[in-house]
Amino acid sequence: MSVLRLSALTRRIPESVWWGHSGLRTEVPGLRFRRLYSAAILRTEREKRKLVEQAQLVDVLEARIQQLRTDDFLDRKNSEVHVVNVSRVISKIRPPWNSHMPPRERPPHSEVQQLSQAQAHGSRWIEKLKQETWKRSKRQQHLQQKFKDNTSKGEKSAIQKGKIGTINTAVSENDDSVSNAACQLDLGEDLVINIYVENLLREVEEQGTSWDSLISSENVVEDQEGIRQGSVHLNIRAYLEACLFNDDLDQGQKCLHYFHRKVSRRKHLTIDLYNVMMRAWAKKGALKPVGKLFILVEEAGHKPNLQSYAAALECIGRSPGCSERMVRRCLQQLQEDDFTLHQLFESCMFQDGEQEMVLKAVHMVVPDFQPPALQEFKISSCPLVQDLYTKRDSVTYPKLDFTLEELRNRFRQQVVKEQSGTITIESVEASKPLLAHTIKMRGILQDLRAHWRKCLLEALRERKSQLASSRDKIWRMNLYPYLCLLEDDEYVDAMLQCIASLPPIGESLVIVAKELGSKIYNKYSIQKKVKIGMREKMGDIYTRYAKLLAKDTKPALLLPREKWLLLEAEQRCGLSALSEDMPWPDNLVIQLGMQLVDLMVQELKLQTNILNPEQEEKLISVLYHMYTFRSNRQVGFIKPHPIFTDILQRAMETTLTFDSHVMPMLCPPVPWTSSKFGAYVLVPSKLMRCLEGAVQHQLLLEKCPSEDLQPVLDSLNQLGNCAWKINQPVLDIIISIFNDKGNDSLNIPPPISEASEMPQFQLRDGACSQLEKAAFKRELSKYKKKMAEMQSLRMDALYKLSIANCMRDEIFWFPHNMDFRGRTYPCPPYFNHLGSDLTRAILLFAEGRPLGEHGLNWLKIHLVNLTGLKKRNSLPERLAYANEILEDILDSADNPLDGKKWWMAADEPWQVLACCMEIASAIRSPDHRKYISHFPVHQDGSCNGLQHYAALGRDIIGATSVNLMPCDVPQDVYSGVAQQVEEFRRLDAMNGVKIAQVLEGFISRKVVKQTVMTVVYGVTRYGGRLQIEKRLKEIDEFPKEYVWDASHYLVHQVFNSLKEMFTGTREIQDWLTESARLIAKLGSTVQWVTPLGLPIVQPYHRTKSLVVKGNIQSLNLQVGHDVTQLPDTVKQKNAFPPNFIHSLDSTHMMLTALHCHSAGLTFVSVHDCFWTHAVTVDIMNRICREQFVALHSQPILEDLSKFLLEKYSRRVPDRKSKKFMEYKRLLKLLFRVPQTGDFDLQKVKDSKYFFS
Repeated sequence: MSVLRLSALTRRIPESVWWGHSGLRTEVPGLRFRRLYSAAILRTEREKRKLVEQAQLVDVLEARIQQLRTDDFLDRKNSEVHVVNVSRVISKIRPPWNSHMPPRERPPHSEVQQLSQAQAHGSRWIEKLKQETWKRSKRQQHLQQKFKDNTSKGEKSAIQKGKIGTINTAVSENDDSVSNAACQLDLGEDLVINIYVENLLREVEEQGTSWDSLISSENVVEDQEGIRQGSVHLNIRAYLEACLFNDDLDQGQKCLHYFHRKVSRRKHLTIDLYNVMMRAWAKKGALKPVGKLFILVEEAGHKPNLQSYAAALECIGRSPGCSERMVRRCLQQLQEDDFTLHQLFESCMFQDGEQEMVLKAVHMVVPDFQPPALQEFKISSCPLVQDLYTKRDSVTYPKLDFTLEELRNRFRQQVVKEQSGTITIESVEASKPLLAHTIKMRGILQDLRAHWRKCLLEALRERKSQLASSRDKIWRMNLYPYLCLLEDDEYVDAMLQCIASLPPIGESLVIVAKELGSKIYNKYSIQKKVKIGMREKMGDIYTRYAKLLAKDTKPALLLPREKWLLLEAEQRCGLSALSEDMPWPDNLVIQLGMQLVDLMVQELKLQTNILNPEQEEKLISVLYHMYTFRSNRQVGFIKPHPIFTDILQRAMETTLTFDSHVMPMLCPPVPWTSSKFGAYVLVPSKLMRCLEGAVQHQLLLEKCPSEDLQPVLDSLNQLGNCAWKINQPVLDIIISIFNDKGNDSLNIPPPISEASEMPQFQLRDGACSQLEKAAFKRELSKYKKKMAEMQSLRMDALYKLSIANCMRDEIFWFPHNMDFRGRTYPCPPYFNHLGSDLTRAILLFAEGRPLGEHGLNWLKIHLVNLTGLKKRNSLPERLAYANEILEDILDSADNPLDGKKWWMAADEPWQVLACCMEIASAIRSPDHRKYISHFPVHQDGSCNGLQHYAALGRDIIGATSVNLMPCDVPQDVYSGVAQQVEEFRRLDAMNGVKIAQVLEGFISRKVVKQTVMTVVYGVTRYGGRLQIEKRLKEIDEFPKEYVWDASHYLVHQVFNSLKEMFTGTREIQDWLTESARLIAKLGSTVQWVTPLGLPIVQPYHRTKSLVVKGNIQSLNLQVGHDVTQLPDTVKQKNAFPPNFIHSLDSTHMMLTALHCHSAGLTFVSVHDCFWTHAVTVDIMNRICREQFVALHSQPILEDLSKFLLEKYSRRVPDRKSKKFMEYKRLLKLLFRVPQTGDFDLQKVKDSKYFFS
């Protein structure tokens, strides 16, 4: 019977229904639908064939081994070549989909017959192998003769270094069997790789898949349930959820039917989209629509999942008069789909009343059923943190210096702030006396905004009416549902806020549209959570969670993540799933923002004579849409009219309005418990930062087992729970200079009024040449660029100082997240401890600790470190220097602006001043050991990237250069490279190289430092040349006509010097680069997993043009992260080494954070710069070194090689294609892990200057 006839029967007989395989069906006598099991049969046959092929392969390999063993060149007694069981080798390198196969049972008769045939086929292979013996012996003789010829030329030592993961050679220099070992080396490697390739090819062929289909299947981004998450899918999901939020289920159903009707469009629909509508209809108890949706699911070829059955049971529970028979059929089908009721209650997260309704339906059939009891949480199996999680019987975690009631009050304040969406604060710009003219301008501005509000409200309602009518005539997805998510006034508020924040020079349309669209999305996400009761549920759990952190409660025995999950499980509220923020696609955000920008451009008007009534009255637009060129590309631009800018400047408003998430939190952040939940209470937040619109990172995190992410989440929670306060004396000094025209030398940007005058074009004799016009245009362009930079820097400083001034009497917190490499960042964008010297200087730990015996010494050493002086001196020498200049330190603290001003000449002047004040207070206290210090002391890694490379390669010379080796004085790698470059220059100058002679006396540490620092992170020779060029231009005495030649020469010498000093580093870097190049050539992006278990993927794909249509302009966006495009080979290979090292330094930081938290320390970091109290610096230094040694004691490169082999060896190209050669090169490269040196990692524990 067809589905249409079945639907008709459903409509005719709605009273008697029963649950079939995939839908709510009518019960007709004699009619029963059965599932087709053809796919399962095919899978069974495929498994049989695979079993036969494996048996055949084992026979062939055993025959090959026997042949090799009987061969004369492998049986020489003097050779120490060990022949391994090749079948065992293959099993070790077999991909994960074959590595966990169950033991083979005795096959049935039909399979025995097939196996006997395979054995006969294997005997034919043995005969064939025997026939090849003569050819191979000839080849061996040729190789032996060739090797003897090579060894006579001194190449014997090179062959001794050959090493393969499965066949080892151990020979002496004088052994005659070296040639045979070399032959075995080549033949053994080829044997393993060729057999491996043959095995993979056979599996691919029997599955009937091609290389192209394998590549395309990788590009389909799927979640943990295999649901595709493409751009179209996300647009449909966003549209459905918007319709349901507006309680417009009919439009959501129309959208689903629109894509379901045609097979070409149906491919974009996945089971989760059907579930969205099922849950919506289930809340209304509408059985008929839910039944139709189950039928549509079957038509689309999908299988209902647990959420589908949960919606069905909920619908039954809400529908009065439903029979037990219906529930019984539903539960029966649940079991037929290999699900259980326990799984349903464990996996599905329920909103208000949903679980009760599901239980109501279940109890109709199973009265005594109860949801499963709480399960114990799994613990991370990572060896680096296993002891941290399992051996903590005597560990109590630190608490905050707040009572339980204080924390609860702070939480309530934070909820109010987030729910409001925006916050308005006072600006720190000096408020000048209110003159009559200023009052008049503010009145004009107020009247304009009131008038604009009315115009925008009317225009918005008219636009919504137009979109609704056009959708009703011919149904199609448009922006109407998104313009109904909020109250009309909230859209207008967002638009007016956008106008006020526009810079005088304007902003690109893309940025303005994205900012507006993001504001709407954030407000919508907050209101959606409020609507489903998230605010109340979060309040209930947080009030109990605060007991873990409050100082007046029992000792803390659980980590924040563990405590929160335990509270969630006890209440069965599933906040982690309910608060899931489904992101809008980038094109939707921009399209919605463009719709609002279009309204602003069309409706916002003012009179030309508003400032001067004597002028002609004319109505003009406040905002102009224009075009400009950026990097030879035409870009749409939104620019405010000069009259409006003039009014804003004359009004001199003293308030700033920010989105609520821009401000620091007033309470400890919600702990990260999954990849979707944590940080803010209501504001949407991401665990992993990524390019706008990129979904592959989030989906990779969702597929990762929850226990594997535990160390990463716990480290982010530890960083976010650090409380801060403002250093008020330093802040007041900075604000005074900021309002007094700024100071470039102290990194306080001056106002635009201090800029030089605009260049004027002067005509000579009434004419000018083309060269003069071109020169003037260049000068004018430089002036405009300078003005834009001044405006940007000034506003950035204004935002930071205003936020700091607003929080001056508060205690606050910075929630943290990370980028796709694992590097951590505070979520608030403007004001945080990752900022400049200015912002770091005004931040203090809220918790204070006594300095103790050595705390004051560490403060003094920290001060000298901040000055940039004495970098080559030992710690005792730095301490002695601090005591010598104690008079200058105290003078700086007492008279920062009127004294000797010694602090102003430091590298980090504001942090130096703050440290001077802390030292002065400690010295003048009755007992400096009992002085309570809130000041953070830093310990910085010595060229941390090179430290990781040297540890990976166990490179003794490199390790010594970057202070992994204990030394009496710190080794400065930058000075060492500068000395090496100077030696190369001296030799070239003696040989008459002109540029080498010109550079005499100009090569210094400063010239090469930036290039040395960044070469480990993938800087190219071109980028390095630009860095050195900039340094040379800063030297006034250097002849400017030689800058290009000198920078070209020096970058070449810097790279040569690094190659001389860090041989192991270059080998590892080349291995990583070439691996990434071959992987990208084969059509895949590079992925790996950090030693802490964090999955990482590089999102670099070939650029794709995405056209976003709008009334005001169609935007052509260049998208570089679309997974449907091939990988960008250049970016993949250049980025892999630096990204891999970044993932290692983030792992080291996270390990240090976890162990410091366990030890009761306050700890935060700025990547490779670790902060703690002065009294705990020694403990942090010990933990930091121990964790570095523990990290690099893991087989990092070997594990990486194994992971890459398992992941990328499966995609075997066609033998006849060029990609097949690339594939074999990749396998050989991954088998050859770079050799390591003899450096003893344990010595790092004794190195004073590893971090100092």
